[in-house]
Amino acid sequence: MRYFIFFAYDGGNYNGWQKQPNGITVQEVIERALSIILRGEITLTGAGRTDAGVHALDMAAHFDTNTHFDTKQLTQRLNSFLPSDIAINRIVRVKDDAHARFDALWRRYEYHITTIKSPFSVGRAAKVYYPLNVEAMNRCAAKLIGRRDYTSFSKVHTDVNNFVCEIRIAEWTKQGNNLIFTIEANRFLRGMVRAIVGTLVEIGGGRRNESEFDAIIEAHNRSKAGEAAEACGLYFVKAEYKINIYI
Repeated sequence: MRYFIFFAYDGGNYNGWQKQPNGITVQEVIERALSIILRGEITLTGAGRTDAGVHALDMAAHFDTNTHFDTKQLTQRLNSFLPSDIAINRIVRVKDDAHARFDALWRRYEYHITTIKSPFSVGRAAKVYYPLNVEAMNRCAAKLIGRRDYTSFSKVHTDVNNFVCEIRIAEWTKQGNNLIFTIEANRFLRGMVRAIVGTLVEIGGGRRNESEFDAIIEAHNRSKAGEAAEACGLYFVKAEYKINIYI
């Protein structure tokens, strides 16, 4: 039987989502808890990967088990077992061939920036204390919408076959003293959102000319874009799936 599990986490204490040998990750913590409670080895496959320090509001993953359980009760047991910086939102039975990564139609991220010093944003938002031209940032963000090659915003050494993504939302909004960048695409390249945000912030701060943005996209060269924004401001918001995968 296959299940989707949806969960949130503060990534500050973890070396990213995906298991790796050089640090504790969100995946291994949840897998360990599931394996203990269900009394069998459980392996999770995530909808995406997040780097060290990146957060998630509703990350999705799937796992297989032959153990029968009540999904609400398992959610409660996991939440009492897991550390306070990881929370299970829900567990849902899905078709046996449903896949958290390959069946995701759209993925959404947010990037949070605080424009004032606040103890409540430490580790959860990037700090930008100089003025930003949000209108210019949004004009450039609008140019991202569509299907094209985004090599300029990808980490160089990756194992993908191509760098083509389709973006359908890319916009900045202001909420009080915070700026939030929302971006939604069918897939994301490694480091893509942080590279885009870093470039847009350079434009908003006047360090780059707004007219350069088209050339940056078309260059297909990571060195032409801006520096990656801090990990602490990035949030995986959700993955969207067809309703027919659920049982």
